[in-house]
Amino acid sequence: RAERARLAAEVHPLAAVRGPPGTHDVDLGLALLDALERAGPVRQPRFDKAADDRAPESAWPVAQGPADIVLFEGWCVGAKPQPDAALGAPINVLETQEDPHGVWRRWVNGQLAGPYRPLFARLARLILLRAPHFSVVRRWRGEAEAERRAQTGGGMSAAEIDRFVQVYERLSGHIAEEMAGRADVVITLDANRNPVIQ
Repeated sequence: RAERARLAAEVHPLAAVRGPPGTHDVDLGLALLDALERAGPVRQPRFDKAADDRAPESAWPVAQGPADIVLFEGWCVGAKPQPDAALGAPINVLETQEDPHGVWRRWVNGQLAGPYRPLFARLARLILLRAPHFSVVRRWRGEAEAERRAQTGGGMSAAEIDRFVQVYERLSGHIAEEMAGRADVVITLDANRNPVIQ
């Protein structure tokens, strides 16, 4: 969280939001994958969404290496940068109001073109779980936040959820189109997150 605050001050305020490219510890990810190839105990990093920060290392579970299979799951895993021409115009209210000149979206794109490349190059197979349309993502995030409120009493308000999902809209649309043509497996989900049998 402290690193994202620094990025927000130095790059763009939207860099404070967890999740988009540029807000992950790519070096830690590469080190973890390296460690999982060797024999011995490996601490697996965890993110605490309630604290909006990395969990303390003492709370990280320990796996025994070497791993036969590593499932690396995440919203933007394997994403490629958009063409520069696609970054010019804002696509939603958040980009219009908070990134009208495209500083943040070009920075995110640059992260995919640079630091994330060696991490994603480690993928042996790429599976895309594709939402039926982006509008369902807002509902899914709302359900997750309702569950979090029930468990911890915390969670985002409806307005915070609306803003939060807009952070992911551009890259989600790009991934759904671009990655579908090169993923090893594409699984389309219905509005209830069930695989659509084709």
